[in-house]
Amino acid sequence: MDKNLIREVIAKRVAKELKNGDVVNLGIGLPTLVPNYLPKEIELVLQSENGLIGMGPTPEEGKEDPHLVNAGGGYITALPGAASFSSVQSFAIIRGGHVDVTILGAMQVDEQGDLANWMIPGKLTPGMGGAMDLLVGAKHVIVAMEHTAKGEHKILKKCTLPLTAKGQVNLIVTEMGVMEITPKGILLKEIHPEFSIADVQAATEATLLISPELKPMEV
Repeated sequence: MDKNLIREVIAKRVAKELKNGDVVNLGIGLPTLVPNYLPKEIELVLQSENGLIGMGPTPEEGKEDPHLVNAGGGYITALPGAASFSSVQSFAIIRGGHVDVTILGAMQVDEQGDLANWMIPGKLTPGMGGAMDLLVGAKHVIVAMEHTAKGEHKILKKCTLPLTAKGQVNLIVTEMGVMEITPKGILLKEIHPEFSIADVQAATEATLLISPELKPMEV
C-alpha cells in the first residue's frame, strides 16, 4: 500500500466517526484530509485553533486563498457563515470544552491512551503548540496515523518520547485497522482486509485485545 493510499484509507475511515452537529478540530498533516471524505449528509463545524470556525474542504489547486490557512499553514476553504477571530478566543472554545472531537497525528500512542506528538529526539522543535489543550479539552480524541514509522512501532506498551497528554486518546485509526483504548488495553475492532490479525500484532508493540465482533475495516 503506497503512502498516498495509506493516507486516503485513514482519512476516509476517520470521516465515518463524525456525526451531525459535531464541532471538530483537525490537527496538521493527515487529519486535514478528513473533510475531503465527509458524507454529504453529515453537517458539522470544523474549527482551526489559529482562529477560524466553519472550515471547508481543501481548495483545488490554483484556487488557494493566501488569507485562509490552518494552524499548520496549509490552505483551507471557509464555508458560508464561517467566522474568524483571535487565537485567544479560539482557545477559549477549546479549553471551555466546546470541541466534540479532535483528530490528531502522533509519533507514539500507548495502551494507557497516552500520546506523544511534538518532540523528535535530536531535532529542534517549535514546541507543543495547541495539542495539549486539544487533547484535554475535546470530548473525544481520535489519533489518525500510519501504523509504523520506517518499520518502528508507534503503538506501544508505554510511550518513550515526552508526552503531550496522558490518558486522553479514545480511538486509533491506521491503515491496518481501528483500535479503541479501553481500561483493559487496546481493542482491535476493525481490520483492513489486506492484513491478518498476526500482521497487525507484529506491527504493534502493545498486546492487542481482539474484539469478538471484529469486522473488516470500513474503507
